[in-house]
Amino acid sequence: MRLTIIGSSGSFPGPDSSASCYLVEADGFRLLLDMGNGSLGTLQRHIDIYSVDAVYLSHLHADHCFDLCSYWVARTYHPEGPKHRIPVYGPEGVALRMAEAYGLDADPGMTGAFDFHELAPGEFAIGPFTARVDRVNHPVTAFGIRLEHQGRSLAYSGDTGTCDSLVALAAGTDLFLCEAAFQDHREHPKDMHLTGSEAGEHASRAGARSLILTHLVPWNDDEVTLAEARSTYSGPIGLARSGQVHTLGE
Repeated sequence: MRLTIIGSSGSFPGPDSSASCYLVEADGFRLLLDMGNGSLGTLQRHIDIYSVDAVYLSHLHADHCFDLCSYWVARTYHPEGPKHRIPVYGPEGVALRMAEAYGLDADPGMTGAFDFHELAPGEFAIGPFTARVDRVNHPVTAFGIRLEHQGRSLAYSGDTGTCDSLVALAAGTDLFLCEAAFQDHREHPKDMHLTGSEAGEHASRAGARSLILTHLVPWNDDEVTLAEARSTYSGPIGLARSGQVHTLGE
């Protein structure tokens, strides 16, 4: 299993990164976790965008889904003709939300390019991956996901405040990709995002083997976030950076 960080900026694109987007590959299958604003451009530095096999949207805030609109244009109006439909997994109402975002009629919306599947807590297959999703703690319906393939595992938080379901998804995982948008020394809304120390606490409770902090908001000092996480988690830890590649299983 191979993870490439496409975009790791939280809430809005930063000077060095688009908003959230992560490419996970196994057995030639390419899955995108989120398509935040700016990510489709960055994705083209790494792969042929028409080689994506499926898209998962953790929730329907712009910094996690709005580049699906651009991707719809790219798949629908290619000069050689429309590309084949691919599955898109997202929360209830995802097809309507994306149609509205681009100003399309609800029917057909983007269904000529995408086969939409609404998420519910549980386990299912995405290509060669076994996926398990559960709701996490955010102001809109949002999901965390665990992916397993040939004995290796990766968990991705999406956006969340503190919650036990995230710990369960990340239990014993090889790599935990966890948001850390807030910092301990600042006041912030409850039930929205994690601080670095809270991300570390979740990783420790889960027994995750490694932790990568993501959804890093441009106005924060990332080194402060990293230090916070190190205060509560003793395993290997790092900051998500656009272009990073993490290979599980080597």
